[in-house]
Amino acid sequence: MKALYYDKGLRYLEDYPKPSPKAGESLVKIIISAICNTDKEILKGYRPDFKGILGHEFVGLVVESDEPSLIGRRVVGEINENCGHCIYCKTGRPTHCENRRVLGISGKNGTFAEYITMRNELLHIVPEDLPSEVAVFTEPLAAALEILEQVHIKPSTKVSIVGDGRLAYMIGQAVSLTGADLTIIGKQEEKLSLFKPFAKVTTKLDDTYEVVIDASGSPTGLLTAQKIVRKKGIIVIKSTYAGEIQIDMSDFVVNEVTIKGSRCGPFKPALQLLKLGLINFPPIELYELEDYEKAFSSRGFKVGFKF
Repeated sequence: MKALYYDKGLRYLEDYPKPSPKAGESLVKIIISAICNTDKEILKGYRPDFKGILGHEFVGLVVESDEPSLIGRRVVGEINENCGHCIYCKTGRPTHCENRRVLGISGKNGTFAEYITMRNELLHIVPEDLPSEVAVFTEPLAAALEILEQVHIKPSTKVSIVGDGRLAYMIGQAVSLTGADLTIIGKQEEKLSLFKPFAKVTTKLDDTYEVVIDASGSPTGLLTAQKIVRKKGIIVIKSTYAGEIQIDMSDFVVNEVTIKGSRCGPFKPALQLLKLGLINFPPIELYELEDYEKAFSSRGFKVGFKF
């Protein structure tokens, strides 16, 4: 099968072995797979030990399964494959499983290929009237919704998002549904214009906020959040990136600031919001797999591969 194989660099292959599903798994034919910023960070060295097929945002068609109700259905899939036996699995934290494999990121081949296998319980059926080009946003939108699972954002809460990219755009729309006083802090006026229908926008750091969400994708995002969060406020870190930062942690102690890391989130609410049209995105820009260099260099809002 066709695949993009990563080993300290990407290679396009046409003879990569097609996977075979085990008991409790389905064979999924990929329809669309999107490029995430995490994929780009892996190319920069974010996961130096990973070798295999990248990609984790996808819509696919189940072509083989020992669960008859899945066969012939379009699906999206959760990226964390947990063991079910460790302390985290037993205490309701399966996405932090000690033995987990992460689709296209750690220990499991991803979706930049014609086929993948996934455990049946990790698949979610896409509503029939939801286009694949929209459903492909389910995984990143679920990650955005995780913030609302972690932090109680009231309509009266003053919230800021640091960043003006794709992740910030998804988080911004999700947070705006709470009615909160939301401000997007970015660098590019052209990008910020996308946020104006549901948030205030600015390029200045001249205000403070109860909740600051770092969705910048940059090491400097946390430093910016530190400057504008109020005393006893909350910083949510959503960015993943290669590299390290130096930061004065005593500032967080003195000002009693809470820092929350935030990663994967709930798929069912994400699919529901997309189905209802409450979250909207610019059209995804699609390429053939062999044109991966053009896809990765594109500056489109969302870019992916069609199969």
